[in-house]
Amino acid sequence: MLQENGLAELLIQTRLDYKSCSGIASRMSLTISQKTNAAGFPKPSELIEITGAHQLEAADRAIQNMLFQHAHDSGRMTSPDAEWEITFAEIRRPLSKHESNDRVRASLDKLMSIQVVVHYLNGRGEPRTMKTHLLEFTDTDDRDGDNATVVFGIPKKLRTALARSNRWGRVRCEVTYAMTSKYAIALYELVCLRINLQTCIDRFPMERFRELMGVPPNAYADGQDFRRKVIEPAVLEVNKLSDLHVDIELKRKHARAPVHEVVVVWRKQEGEEFRASMQERDRSKVGRKARLRGKVEAISIS
Repeated sequence: MLQENGLAELLIQTRLDYKSCSGIASRMSLTISQKTNAAGFPKPSELIEITGAHQLEAADRAIQNMLFQHAHDSGRMTSPDAEWEITFAEIRRPLSKHESNDRVRASLDKLMSIQVVVHYLNGRGEPRTMKTHLLEFTDTDDRDGDNATVVFGIPKKLRTALARSNRWGRVRCEVTYAMTSKYAIALYELVCLRINLQTCIDRFPMERFRELMGVPPNAYADGQDFRRKVIEPAVLEVNKLSDLHVDIELKRKHARAPVHEVVVVWRKQEGEEFRASMQERDRSKVGRKARLRGKVEAISIS
């Protein structure tokens, strides 16, 4: 965690008005016109900063990214009757080596049934709030197998809002598939949205940060529980599995006061740190938690 003095000094040196940066980006391009590249697919800020998604687990969030990238790359996001088809194998392969599609089907059900809150700007640039499901429908093969497919749709009103988006973060699906903490995926995407701003720090009111991270209401109300159950797993996986490095400071007005603010500082990984993260993503998930925490012991054979 960051030291108080160092954090304050960094804030003074790098503070830049966030809305100003967003305005610069908005004059440049729309999210929908961006192409997927080696840095990831352009995920609209409206999807990254959804709230009410606390029922989605890590696998659900990873599958959501796969589906939305598939839809974005088709170039048909704004087509009136657009729907998309993808094989279960393509969805499942980064998630598990098992050939059963049960886990994918469960995630599809969640994405279609859970209501989330999307904040967006309408055609006149006025802020609006939409309550929606992430998928409009799914149409799946009853059989399993590599050729089994799912046809899916994204709600028209949601697609219309996303078509106006002018802020995005480049999210790499392979990174989110590697993560087992839903809080790590949420933190990773929040930083992806901000990584190219002319600043490396942002402050969030505690309640806003909880919403963006997908923390269930009333869960981990104690600051120590919040740090142990949300912050530490998220920071660990982001720092060990992505190309980003994040530090987080929980702020209190005094020692016994509740946490009122969360300060996030980030940078891009380089050199050996970057290579180690790439290598870990390519390794089996078996034993990953122990490896990330440095608890794997070498066994010597005499």
